[in-house]
Amino acid sequence: MYLEKLSLLNFKNFESQSFDFQNKINCFVGDNGIGKTNVLDAIYYLSFGKSYFNPVATQNIRHYQDFFMIEGTYDIDARKESIVCSLKRGQKKVIKRNDKEYERFSDHIGYLPLVIISPADRDLITEGSDRRRKFIDSVISQSDKSYLKTLINYNKVLSQRNSLLKYFAANRTFDALNLKVYDEQLEKYGMEIYDKRKAFLLEFTTIFAERYQTISNGKESVSLSYKTQLNDDSLTSLLEKSVEKDRVLQYTSVGVHKDDLLFEIDNFSVKKFGSQGQQKSFLIALKLAQFDFIKNQSNVKPILLLDDIFDKLDKNRVLQIIDLVNQDDFGQLFISDTHADRTEEVVKKTNQSYQIFKL
Repeated sequence: MYLEKLSLLNFKNFESQSFDFQNKINCFVGDNGIGKTNVLDAIYYLSFGKSYFNPVATQNIRHYQDFFMIEGTYDIDARKESIVCSLKRGQKKVIKRNDKEYERFSDHIGYLPLVIISPADRDLITEGSDRRRKFIDSVISQSDKSYLKTLINYNKVLSQRNSLLKYFAANRTFDALNLKVYDEQLEKYGMEIYDKRKAFLLEFTTIFAERYQTISNGKESVSLSYKTQLNDDSLTSLLEKSVEKDRVLQYTSVGVHKDDLLFEIDNFSVKKFGSQGQQKSFLIALKLAQFDFIKNQSNVKPILLLDDIFDKLDKNRVLQIIDLVNQDDFGQLFISDTHADRTEEVVKKTNQSYQIFKL
């Protein structure tokens, strides 16, 4: 699978632009602010139906315009496929595959596997648990449709339960039986999510540790730990014990929506004690492990986006990326960088076909 052509209309800073790509390496070079990352984000948009960098969809429309449209033509097993994402102000977003509109965006997730490595990934270490849960969910969902459906159902029920708690508080009333209906559904969906997250991390942690060992030349040991309230109790029991607390807070304080991932190097927190170099290595190993996991699960080589990372990496880590490129499991790669000469020097070492776009 690879992206042959990309067309942008009123997307971010692009008025109208088209690109024809190589099936291996494609590089976007130019000064900061010229739109290199925006091209990568458009490619990400075609896989996930949303921006990697800006969750407010209307802010991806070019200034003073009413809509944007992104169109990609893919070669999938020698078959041409067209994907279009568009948004008009005041209307709902539309995603089409071969001119047929998706009824549910979730049906599209995983069809075009993709992994992005970006400076923005540092949020995985520095931000709250929500960011790390989204990472787990994104990796699993690209190869497991039932997981994504269960996750959507869980979040829907969670929202309904929270709305009921707010209603009780606003009207100074309480109905335990009414709340119990939602508790039973949360238990059902929550346990499915818990079981799949636990099974995923058992497999993923091994892949991740191997990637980190290669990048760090075996100097340190790393670990990913699944932090969840469900390790010690059932969700039904947790909900029953927290009912009074939830009444006061007016939201559901227990469940898989509180899960987290703990990142450690040599048994110490990466966030608190990891050097900048260790944190960079940790994140790259995490994303390369994501690439490996998705490829193993789907038997498809994900598209790999490298956003402005050569500027943030030492020579050893750049060489690790090049090693990945030279392996048979490598698919199509998109790179953004500020230095054309540096980029060309790096990609030449891959002995793969490449194309450089100067923006």
